[in-house]
Parts: sequence; C-alpha cells; structure tokens
Amino acid sequence: MKRFHPMPTLPTLLALLMAAALSASLPALAGPGHDHGDAPPAPTGNGPSRQPDGSVFLPKPAQRQLGVRTVVAAAGQHAKAFELAGTVVMDPNAGGKVQAVLAGRLEAGPKGLPGVGQAVRKGEVLAYVVPTAGAIERSNQLAQQAELRAARDLAARRVARLTELADTVPRKDIEAAESELQSLAQRLGAVGAGLATRDALVAPVSGVIASANAVAGQVVDARELVFEVVDPSRLRIEALAYDPAQAQSVAGATLAVAGQRVPLRFLGAARSLRDQAQPLQFAGDSSALGTLALGQPVRVFVQSTDKVDGVQVPAAALLRNPANQTIVWVKESPERFAPRVVTAVPLDGTSVAVTSGLQPGDRVATRGATLINQVR
Repeated sequence: MKRFHPMPTLPTLLALLMAAALSASLPALAGPGHDHGDAPPAPTGNGPSRQPDGSVFLPKPAQRQLGVRTVVAAAGQHAKAFELAGTVVMDPNAGGKVQAVLAGRLEAGPKGLPGVGQAVRKGEVLAYVVPTAGAIERSNQLAQQAELRAARDLAARRVARLTELADTVPRKDIEAAESELQSLAQRLGAVGAGLATRDALVAPVSGVIASANAVAGQVVDARELVFEVVDPSRLRIEALAYDPAQAQSVAGATLAVAGQRVPLRFLGAARSLRDQAQPLQFAGDSSALGTLALGQPVRVFVQSTDKVDGVQVPAAALLRNPANQTIVWVKESPERFAPRVVTAVPLDGTSVAVTSGLQPGDRVATRGATLINQVR
C-alpha cells in the first residue's frame, strides 16, 4: 500500500531557503586542535625581537641566558697605536744552530738522536758526522798512509843505527834523525785520524730542540742545518716597520696571546732595511712568550708617544651591521639595546679607542654582543 507524503507548505519552504542562505554566508570554523596551519601565530610579546628602528628588545631572562655583559664607557687620552706584523725569533744569546762542518753520514750520539721538544744541555753531544770520501780520494789517503808508514820505519832504523854509533857520529845528526822520525809519526797519525775519526755535533746552548733534520744514516753536506736549539724562556719578537717614523716614536708595545695582553719591551731598531722595512726587536714576559713557537707570526701593537682622545672599550664589542659599518650595541634601557655606528683605532690588541659615536657613561655590550647582533 503506497504512502503519500504531504507537500511542504509555503511558510515551511521559505524557512528552509533562509536557513540555507544563512549557512552559506558564515565561515566554517574547525574545532580546537583541528586547524590546517593557515592561522597566524599568536604574538607572545616577551621574546627577543628586532624593533622597526633597528634596536633589539632583549628581556632580562634572555640576557642571562646569552651571558650579556656591559661596561660603562669612560673618555680619556690614550697612546696612539699602530699594528705591525711580527715573528717569534730566538735570542742570539739563548739559542743556536747546529750545522755539519764536514760532509758525511750521521750517526746517533750517546743518548740517540734527539727529537723536537727534547731538553738538552750546553756541550751535550747530539750526533756524530762520519766523513765520507770518494773512492779515489780514499785510495790516495791510504797510499799516503802506507808511504808515511814506510818512511817512519826507515827513520826509526836510522835513529837506532846512529844511536849505536853515538861516540863517532855528531850529536846534531842524531837529533835531526830523531826529529824526522817524530815528524813522520805525527803526519801518519793525522792521516789516520782523517780516515777514522768523526765530527761531534754538540748543543751550543741549554734549551730544547726547536727543529731536527736528522735521521740515522742520513748523508749531510757541509754547513747543512741539522738541529736548532732554543731557550723558550728567552724568546724575542721581531716586527717590520715600513714607515721609518714609526721606529722613532715607540713608547711601548703589547702582544695579544690567547686573548691576553702581554706587554713587550722595546730593545731597538735595526739600521739597515730588510725587504724595504726596518726590523724592530722586542722582548717580553718569559711565561707568556714560552707558549709560542719559533717563527710563529704574531700581531704587535706598538704604542707611540702621540695621544688620541676617545672612549676605551674591549675589541670584542666592535661588530659589523648589514651595511658593513663598525657598530657597538649600547644598552639604552634595561631591556633595549641600540646600535651605534662608531670609528675606532687599536690600542693594545684587546681594547680599542672609540673616537666617535659614543659618549662617556654609555653602557656598551661586551660579552654576548655577537648574539645581540643576530637577533631578528
């Protein structure tokens, strides 16, 4: 039996059409945790951020995490400084070179061949050089040795005969024969020593082996460098000044070693140029310079007698902005750092003098300044 559904009335049909239109105009909202990633992140407002004016908002907890430290800038007069390229050299009175006098073959000394860093004492035998000669030269020496041996034997027999006839032979003839015998014996000993002896290479000073170019059985030429001995507590710094006026106004110098400031004493300037530059000699604290290696390049900051007005800050405070300008970060409020474009001159390798861009009393960020510069 068929069932008949009643047709909707006109008011009901109008109500359905209005509901459909209203639902189409409203946006579909997902439930909590069911968004599709197109919603913008909610602003927190309490994290490090770069402000529109270029400053950085850095909350106190973030400053402690980044280890930010500041110093108060103080103006004053500082000695002008210029940077020179230097090299670690040995003290000529506390170092030396061991060279082979003769060409020959190396043999180990009483304690073996020393290696780099090994301590030695003055006069200690480091190695031996056994002279080597060519086949012809050696055969000539052997022939000369045989000839001298025969002449010595003849002279010995002649002295014996003259001694037996001492009553009839003048005394001067006996003395001449004895002198000839003694001369032949000494010449024979000298030739034999040249064939059998070896040259000893000894340490010229007490110190450590700085370089070693020796292997057992190695053949070396005359004047070839075999060992280099240096006293690490008496090293020197040699810097090259391309402006002769710089050598006339040296008031002091410093060396930056592992982030530490090492004062140097000015010993003097050479009176002859080397590679169009004037060498300057400096000496310093033995404990600090003892960690350097012979020939190591270093940077020497020389203070002149002229003065410059500026604010002294650590060199670690200088950074670069996107325009490649030198800047420092100044703490303007407890949680706000602003960049300042500055000009600076070096002082001693660990600090600089800011000549423009800072005022006395500004708090300049030293530690953590690199991390502040990276905040975006």
